[in-house]
Amino acid sequence: MSAIPGLSILLISGTHERAHYAFALAAGAAALGRRTSIFATNRGCFALETDWSGLDNATRDRTIRARGVAGFDDLRDACLELGVRLLACDAGLKSEDLSTATLLPAVQVTGIAAFLADSAESQIVTL
Repeated sequence: MSAIPGLSILLISGTHERAHYAFALAAGAAALGRRTSIFATNRGCFALETDWSGLDNATRDRTIRARGVAGFDDLRDACLELGVRLLACDAGLKSEDLSTATLLPAVQVTGIAAFLADSAESQIVTL
């Protein structure tokens, strides 16, 4: 086990609030040098789409940016720059009838077993 445990975030919620926090948490962990991944499933997969307007209460982003909080696009960009792995659950995509063509180019489609194997030495947080 490495000295600094990784952080694996399981995003099952499709709300802007939880998706925003998942990316904020991931960016913070990656900035501290932790190996970090976000595994989105079910409605959480909307957060990995190029156009994330399918998130519940997506218009909240405008409000928080006006208050000086980093917006969703800013956090996703930071995560990508910091090397956060973005993973979409293949079953979750099917459950929400989402196409892989709508996902960000950096997203890898995988299954829960692969996520758990990859997270064996990581702390797992569910949002």
